[in-house]
Amino acid sequence: MSHAQVRAHVPLDATLSEMLQQAMEQLSLSARAYDRILKVARTIADLAASDRVEQPHLLEAIQYRSLDRNVFY
Repeated sequence: MSHAQVRAHVPLDATLSEMLQQAMEQLSLSARAYDRILKVARTIADLAASDRVEQPHLLEAIQYRSLDRNVFY
């Protein structure tokens, strides 16, 4: 998916957008990681049979990304 497609298929409300922005800053993630987190969050929401990405889906996607970067020791 392109960046435009991610934006179209994974709309975030203000709370989720702010949460993701804080995670991006705290974990020093790139813009590419932003899209990857959204894609994973959308997949998690799909598996949960949810029409939209919700807070638990986004938090789980962020957690997977932080584990990938070896943030947790």
